[in-house]
Formats: sequence, C-alpha cells, structure tokens
Amino acid sequence: MRGKIILGILPNLSDEMLKVIRPQILPDYYLLICQKLLHMFGRLVVFFIVLLCIEWYAFQAVKTVVKVKSVVTAYQWISLLIVLLLLYAFSRFDRSTGQTKYTLYTMGLFLLVYVPKILLTLMLLGEDIYRIVQGSITYFVENDNESFLPKRREFISKIGLGLAAVPFLSLIYGMTIGKYNYKVIKQRIFFPDLPAAFDGMTITQISDVHSGSFDNPDKIKYAIDLVNAQNSDLILFTGDIVNTHAKEMHPWIEIFNGIQAHPLGKYAVLGNHDYGEYISWPSQQAKDENFQAIKNLYGDIGFQLLLNEHVYIQKGDDKLALVGVENWGHNFKKAGDLTQAMQGLTPEEFKILMSHDPSHWEYETKKHDKKVQLTFSGHTHGMQFGIEIPGYFKWSLAQFVYKQWAGLYEEFGKYIYVNRGFGFHAYPGRVGIMPEITVIQLKKGEKVA
Repeated sequence: MRGKIILGILPNLSDEMLKVIRPQILPDYYLLICQKLLHMFGRLVVFFIVLLCIEWYAFQAVKTVVKVKSVVTAYQWISLLIVLLLLYAFSRFDRSTGQTKYTLYTMGLFLLVYVPKILLTLMLLGEDIYRIVQGSITYFVENDNESFLPKRREFISKIGLGLAAVPFLSLIYGMTIGKYNYKVIKQRIFFPDLPAAFDGMTITQISDVHSGSFDNPDKIKYAIDLVNAQNSDLILFTGDIVNTHAKEMHPWIEIFNGIQAHPLGKYAVLGNHDYGEYISWPSQQAKDENFQAIKNLYGDIGFQLLLNEHVYIQKGDDKLALVGVENWGHNFKKAGDLTQAMQGLTPEEFKILMSHDPSHWEYETKKHDKKVQLTFSGHTHGMQFGIEIPGYFKWSLAQFVYKQWAGLYEEFGKYIYVNRGFGFHAYPGRVGIMPEITVIQLKKGEKVA
C-alpha cells in the first residue's frame, strides 16, 4: 500500500521536496515499478505461450487434413498477418477514447479467428492426451519401442475443422445479419392487484441502444417502425443510450425522434454506460459535461428521464406508480436509490420499476418491503451469443454471471423482465440472441398455468 501511494504522489513533487525525501522513499518507488513491470511481463509471457499453443494446434489440424503444400503455406502467412494486425490494433487502444468502430471490428476479427481455433485446440489437445496414454501403454506395458506416440488421426482433425466452422460461420452471420435481426417478443402477465383500469395495458420496452456501435441507418429506421407498430400504451427505455460519449447519439436523434407519442407516456432510466465510467477523461469537468449531455439526450428523443424518483400513471379513476432508478449493479456502479425513488409510496400501491441492471432485482428489489410487482431491466445483452429456441430452451454464458439474464422471471409473485438489448457492444454482432423489442401486456387476475 505504501508503495502505491508513493507511485501516485512522487511525479507531482517539486525538485526541492524530492531532494529531502528521495533517500527514504526512492527504493520503494523503484521496487514498485519493478514489481509492476515483472507482473506485466509475466502476463505477456503467459499470453504468448497460450497464443502459440492455439496457433500450433490449429496449424496441426490444417497440416493433417490439407495435403497441398502451397495452401498450408498460405494459411501460415495469413495467420501471421492476422496476429500482427491484432497485436498492432490492440496496442493502439486509447483509454481516453473508449470503444470506436475500429476497436469494435478488431474485437470481431479476434473472435472470428480465435473462437474456432480454440475449439480446434481443445479437440487436438484431447487427442494428444489420448495419444500419450496409448503411447505409454504401448511403450511400457507392451514393450514396443518403435514409436512412443501414435500418428495423429486425420479424421479427428477433420471433425475439429468441421466443428470450428460452426462458430466461424455463426460469427460472420452475427456481424452481417444477426446484429439487426430485430425480434418482437410478447408476454402477458397476470396480477391480482392490478388496478382495474389498467387491465389489458400494453408496455413496449427497449434497452441498451449503444448508438455508438450503429452503422446502418436503414436498419435502425426499420427497428423504430417495429416499435411504433406495436401501438402500446406506454414505452420504457431502460438505459445505455451510448457506449461512452454523448456525441455518439447525435447522428441518430432524428431517427429515434420517430418513436411516436404513447398515450401513457415515454419514460427512461440511465444505464451503466451512460455515466462515462470506462474511459480516462482529461478532467472531471469534461466527464461531468458529457454526463449532463447524455442525460439531455433522453429528452432530445422525447423520453422523460427518471432519476431515483417516481411518477403516477393515471387511467380513469385508477393509477399506478412508475419508479425509475439510476444504475445499480452488483458489480457495477451503484447510483440507484430504490428507497428514495419510492419515498411516499405504500406497499399496497401497484408499482412498475425501471432498473437497468437485473442484479438489482436479485439483491434488493425483490426483497424490498414496499412490494414492486414488475421490474424492467436490460444490461446483459444475453451476451449477444447463445442458443435460443423461444419458449423451449435458452443458453448463454450470461447465465453464469446473472441469475436473470433474458426474458421473464418470477419469484414470490414479483416479476422481472430482462430485455436482450436493442444494440450491440464489444462484439459487433449477435449470434443466437437477437436484438429485442419487448411488449408486455398486463392483465388483472390470477396467474394462468
């Protein structure tokens, strides 16, 4: 701890002060620098060893199956060029800029190349374990000294290459078609305590727009037309209008202003990306100005932003409370204050909550003494990669991080709906988990089996 404090303050000290304290603190300062360099060097060594293993096994599979020497040589040169390109691209990442279309497609290329190669590596590594076991039995038990390792089997490499083609083609599909393959997903939920006037009310939800990733105005216009086609009573936007910078949304404001007025209103909350937390800012003032500009964006497209507060939605003689909190995530920014947002509400009132991160529901909302009947969240994107057969089966790596990661969940008569996201981030595509426009219909009555 002492070394970290010294590393932070030493560059800012004057020459006179350094002369006084250098003998006492300089050894710690240099020790910490050496430790950091060694740690960085160790991580780089591990990275390059793993990279070498992956490339080696992928090459072994190609060499085993392909008999044309010129094709194998071309594969080697292409692999080398891709490695150099990726290393150069990652070395150019600027923490003060954050994600750009350049970094987005660099990550796409990285996944496109290395997900299939990792699959190949696992296949051939498994074969090598088998070869070592078989060779050991042959050598030590059967006393056959001709060859310790059996020859690599061609059909294993063919199976590996066939399996590797699945994620390769899927990732290409995700980057070309899947990222704009919008799906309207409809759910009907029954509540015994729903005010009678809201029986049959429909709510459209969008989430995780990440406008800085868009590159096709026609596709976004099509998605907005889909939103309008639902003719819902209320529309909710559960955060992440940008990746980092307010300016990312500027080219898309006109299109999003095409979202028609809804009879019961248009409301939004902030997501974790709306705070600009993931880059280095030149000053706190610059960060604060960007944050204010992002909050203004929601108003620029006609949404009322709720910041740890609630409003009443009135219909006839009945009303319900719409509650909106700032981002609250178990492993992310905790700016949301549910108690403040529900101040003045009673446990008996019907409440709909907008909270960007579904972990908020798991860790706080569902246990809150002021009952929240229905929560709308997003955030997970369903990891933008998975397998889903609507109504029957869904799987994604997101489920190992979030208990509620896509779709509708219920506990103790309280519901959360997790939208799979409107846009995309980090990986410039979607495989299996498509971009979503949600429509929820509220019905008065007991849950239907």
